[in-house]
Amino acid sequence: MLHIVACIKQVPDTTQVRIDPETNTLVREGIPAIINPFDLPAIEAAMQIKERYGAKVTVIAMGPPQAAEALQKALSFGPDNAVLLCDRALAGSDTLATSAALTAGIQAVAKQDPVDLVICGKQTIDGDTAQVGPGIATRLGWTQLTYVGKIESVDLDKRRIRVRRILEGAEEVLDAPLPALLTVLKEVGAIRYASLPEVIRGLRTPVPIWTAKDIELSPDESGLTGSPTQVRRIFAPPVRTGGPVVSVDGDAERVARETIQRLLADGVLEG
Repeated sequence: MLHIVACIKQVPDTTQVRIDPETNTLVREGIPAIINPFDLPAIEAAMQIKERYGAKVTVIAMGPPQAAEALQKALSFGPDNAVLLCDRALAGSDTLATSAALTAGIQAVAKQDPVDLVICGKQTIDGDTAQVGPGIATRLGWTQLTYVGKIESVDLDKRRIRVRRILEGAEEVLDAPLPALLTVLKEVGAIRYASLPEVIRGLRTPVPIWTAKDIELSPDESGLTGSPTQVRRIFAPPVRTGGPVVSVDGDAERVARETIQRLLADGVLEG
């Protein structure tokens, strides 16, 4: 039976992001949190494969203790179990350190039950880098298939997967060997509704918490120590007011002449 690991992240449900001035890391206290919307298709894709071919689905996340709530929510969509990587040593991880921690977590899961497929969302709404999924694939040394919009088929005997990638202005179908890592798009399918029994099951399912020691992650690879990139400054862009509104009252030539003069005066155009 296939064993699929879906990676998710708990993110702030707000656009008012605050940064700790001492650590330059995201302040999460007092801010409502949700499952990263781009990760929901990863859960959906895993469940589609499970229903079609039979599979075990494990959901994994890295974050503070409250991230267990996101994993319990994820379990309500049908995955079998979940694991939370939670340790003060992981705080402040950039994308490189995050991919290192998740890779170590996946490898720890695989020691209990070999993993055939890892599915991630295309990116997170709080980072927007789209680096973690490819980073995990590189560390695992697995086939990497990004921007997947449809899983065409899985051949369990030949251990092959066929996917359709959605690119800018084109699509391509790739056939690749397992094990593999996919980053998926919303086009994989509409996110299912969680049934009441599954919601109850998710809330009642304890989420095991693994520390950096549990996953045998080196201190040099974790947290701020393992993060070569750090936030130096964060700021909101200045609010821009609307430009002048030009009304044409039958004299288009006059309006055009005045508009050109205004643009010349503002330095937008050169005479």
